[in-house]
Amino acid sequence: NKMSLSDFEIIKELGKGAFASVFKCKRIKDGNIYAMKRVNFWNMNSKERDNALNEIRILASVQHPNIIGYKESFYDEKTKTLNIIMDFADEGDLDSKIKGHQKNKTMFPETEIWSYLIQMLQGMKALHSAKIMHRDLKAANVFVQSGVLKLGDLNVSKLIKKLDNKHTQTGTPYYASPEVWSDKPYDYKCDIWSVGCIIYELCCFKPPFTGKSLEDLFQNITKGIFPPIPTTYSNDLKMIIGIMLQVNPSLRPDTFKLLSNPLIIKRMDYTQLKENQSSEGTH
Repeated sequence: NKMSLSDFEIIKELGKGAFASVFKCKRIKDGNIYAMKRVNFWNMNSKERDNALNEIRILASVQHPNIIGYKESFYDEKTKTLNIIMDFADEGDLDSKIKGHQKNKTMFPETEIWSYLIQMLQGMKALHSAKIMHRDLKAANVFVQSGVLKLGDLNVSKLIKKLDNKHTQTGTPYYASPEVWSDKPYDYKCDIWSVGCIIYELCCFKPPFTGKSLEDLFQNITKGIFPPIPTTYSNDLKMIIGIMLQVNPSLRPDTFKLLSNPLIIKRMDYTQLKENQSSEGTH
């Protein structure tokens, strides 16, 4: 009863990275639309392959409205790919939403930014409660499906890092926290830093920390000084971003603390408030 590539019809490629491509696909049996991430593992032995599949199963066990749902994963011998079937986010990712606003010279309404922040923190709380660190959160990994924000690309990045140590520094490290940069031991707080960077980027269309070189970028991140967000946004939003972008991780709040911060509570709608109260004390 195991799924295989022949169960799916590929509709189009959505994105391509060094190791993986993502496709929009249709399950032939029922016509359901999914996203299929195909990771190339030419040189993977069977133990590594089992570990990879196992990690994806752990992820699949975390079910939450603000986390992309994982449906199935299987290895395809012929193409030497690990195929991960997950929810298809019909509204794309936050990175493409940012680009859209830039192009149209419009801004995200503040209510939308708070809503995204709250949903991001709620997804993150579910991950952290399951002892999973995301480690690679950026606007391109945060999706919107039928109006609901979903954290995605959970562990594939970590898997790839394990299998291929030459490529540990994937992509541009704009979202990496000071402790990650300094090779200090890091914990769940590094994900909070990344959330701060994404929320800032929704306001300003660029990350809070930039640099003319990696050295320059590193300096700016460890100083923790960034240009203010546009004054059209509230002081509350400015404050909450500052709280998440605390250079010292021990001063940076975790998801539980943030979700009980009055600035955030007053922007939660009834359903979010209820969810927040029901899961209090599970930590």
